[in-house]
Amino acid sequence: MKKVYIIHGWGGNPDEGQLKWLREQLTQKGFEVIAPEMPDTENPEIKKWVGYLSKIAKDADENSYFIGHSIGCQTIVRYLEKAGKKVGGVVCIAGWLTRLTGDLGEEEVAIAKPWIETPIDFEKVKKATKNFVAVFSDNDPYVLLNENKKLFEEKLGAKIFVDHEKGHYTEDDGVFEHPTALKALLNLTAKS
Repeated sequence: MKKVYIIHGWGGNPDEGQLKWLREQLTQKGFEVIAPEMPDTENPEIKKWVGYLSKIAKDADENSYFIGHSIGCQTIVRYLEKAGKKVGGVVCIAGWLTRLTGDLGEEEVAIAKPWIETPIDFEKVKKATKNFVAVFSDNDPYVLLNENKKLFEEKLGAKIFVDHEKGHYTEDDGVFEHPTALKALLNLTAKS
């Protein structure tokens, strides 16, 4: 049976809009879906989040797929860097590998800093899978579209999709479904 791990973002939870919808859609299609609540979600730390995902996804294999939102994408990428195992593929929604933009306070900048400055060995990450997809919105208030699009393409060989006016894909942005991410995941699973 194919598994999908859905990792929410900073300040998020597994039952928020698009992630709950994705979980329901994938479950209906026969996938086993694991959507954990990540630790200390208001203050995400690399070691805690990657460590937690490592425990949850300890049995991940080539029939395992990952969907991440925002900082959840980095968590997945950093997990793959350390795990040393092959997985089926990854769909990143509003992922970021570079500085954030928008109205961030001092505390948020301090939380984001290690995620931005701690290097990632992308060659190790690419050994885990060649199937990366990154989905962005053209009006995301936090994620710099062109910079991140280029990084995901160059560093991970990701196939890129850009949705129109979905913000950061949150309920506040009116996003309760995510057909682009669902289709991308289904396409990845059809390859294997």
